[in-house]
Amino acid sequence: MSERLMSGVPADQPSTAEDAVEIKLPADSAYLSVLRTATAGLAARLDFTLDEIEDLRIAVDEACAMLLPHAIEMAALTCRFQLSPETLEVTVTIPTTRGQEPERDTFSWTVLSALAGEVDTGHDDDRQVWIRLRKRRSGAGSA
Repeated sequence: MSERLMSGVPADQPSTAEDAVEIKLPADSAYLSVLRTATAGLAARLDFTLDEIEDLRIAVDEACAMLLPHAIEMAALTCRFQLSPETLEVTVTIPTTRGQEPERDTFSWTVLSALAGEVDTGHDDDRQVWIRLRKRRSGAGSA
C-alpha cells in the first residue's frame, strides 16, 4: 500500500514522499511468483522497458533464492518496493539462522548485479538479512 495512503494523504494529491509497497509471504519458493508479478506490475507503472521489467523479475527471484536457504523455520519473507519517477528499489528481507550476508564473489551475485544495476546487502542484530536492488529506468541515468 502506498505510504501516502497509509499516512492519510490522498493518493491523488502531490507528494514528495516516495510510493512504497510492502509484501510479506511465507519463506517458501512456491510464493515467489507473487513477487515476480508485483515486480513486473510496479516496474511497468514506472514505464520501464520490457527488457528492464524482465531483468527486475529475474533479479528479485535471484535475491530471494539467495536468502531462502538460510531462513529460520516458519519465517516470513518481506519484500519492500520503493518507487520514484526514475527508480525502483526492491529490498528483500528474511530472518535467518546465522545472520550471514550472501557472499559477493559468487556467480549469483554477479548475475544479480548485472540485472539490477545497484545491489547491496546487510543484516541487523536480530539476524535478519536483506538484499537491496536499485534499478533506474533507461534514459533516467545509469542502469
